[in-house]
Amino acid sequence: MNVLILHTQVPFVSGGAEVLVGGLTEALRERGHTVDTVSLPVAWNPPEGLLTTALAWRLLDLRRFNDRVVDRVICTKFPTWAVEHDAKSLWLIHQHRQAYDLYGTQMSEFTPDAASRETRERVIEIDAVGIGSCSPRFGISRNVCDRLRRYNGISAKPLYPPVPRQGLHADEYEPYILSVSRLDDAKRVEAAIRSMPGVDPVLRLEIAGDGPARGRLEQLASALRVADRVTFRGRVSDEEVLSLYNRCRAVYYAPIDEDYGYATVEALTAAKPVVTAPDSGGTLEFVTDAETGIVSTLDPDSLADAFNRLRDERYARELGSSGPARTADLTWDTVVDSLLES
Repeated sequence: MNVLILHTQVPFVSGGAEVLVGGLTEALRERGHTVDTVSLPVAWNPPEGLLTTALAWRLLDLRRFNDRVVDRVICTKFPTWAVEHDAKSLWLIHQHRQAYDLYGTQMSEFTPDAASRETRERVIEIDAVGIGSCSPRFGISRNVCDRLRRYNGISAKPLYPPVPRQGLHADEYEPYILSVSRLDDAKRVEAAIRSMPGVDPVLRLEIAGDGPARGRLEQLASALRVADRVTFRGRVSDEEVLSLYNRCRAVYYAPIDEDYGYATVEALTAAKPVVTAPDSGGTLEFVTDAETGIVSTLDPDSLADAFNRLRDERYARELGSSGPARTADLTWDTVVDSLLES
C-alpha cells in the first residue's frame, strides 16, 4: 500500500509529534508499505496564518503522484485534514488548542475583536468538515478524543503511541527526580523548582530539555538558593536521556492538560513512578495515585511532600514495579492495523 503521513511542522521546533511521525513512518515501512511524509510549515501569529496554511493543504490533491496512486493518507494535526483525498485516516495528535480549551487564556492568540473571532470560527469549521471526512478516526489518547467530542461533536477512539525508546529498565533508583520536557510554561517545570526549598537535600532535580523558559527557570533556582541541587542539562542525546530514566528515583511530569506525554510512558516502562498533577490530562490515563506514581497539587508544600515521600527507595521501587505492565500493550502492530483499516 502507498501511504502518505501528513504533518504540520513549526519551523525550528521539534518534539513529541515529530517522534510520533518518525515512529509511524518506520513502522509502516517495516510492514512492507511504501510510505513518505508530507509536511507544511504552520504559523499562528498573526492568527490568519492558520487559514493560509489550511488553504495550502486544501489545494493539494494527494490521490495520485505521476503514475503512482496514493492508497491512503494519515492526518495528524491541524489542518492536514483539509487535504483532498478519498481515503483519509485520522490519528489526531491534537487540534489547534488555542481555538478550543486554551481560548480565553494567555496561551491563545485569539482576541475578542471581530476579525479574530471570525478566524477562530473558520478554524473550527475546517476541523468539523475535514475531521468529519476522515475514516477511521483515532486520537493519541482518551483526552484528545474527549476534546474532539466535547468541542466538535465528533467521535474518535484512543490509539496510544508505543514507547519510542528501546532499552528502558530500572538500573538503579538514585536520589534524583528527573524532568524530561520542553522548557515552556505549559510543562510547569517551574513548580518543581519552587518546591525544592522544602525537599530533603538528599534529593536532586535533574532537568533534561531546553526551551524559552530556561533562562528564567535558572534564575529562579538561584533566587531560591537551590541551584546546587537543580541541574539544567539542556538538550541531551538519546543515550544520555535513556541513562537518566534508568537511574532516576522518579520522574516529574505535570503539564497542563497534556495530550499524551511520552515522558509518562517512558518513565513507567523504566519502572519509575511518575509525579503528576490532577489536571495533567493524558498523563492520568497511565498514572494512578499510590499505584504507579503520585498525583499532587502543584503548590510548593504539596509537591515537596510528594517528592519527600520518594526519599524511601523501597517505596519508589514499589510504585515503579507496576509501570511496565501499563505500557506493555502499546505496539506498532496495533497502530498500523487500526490506521489502515478500510
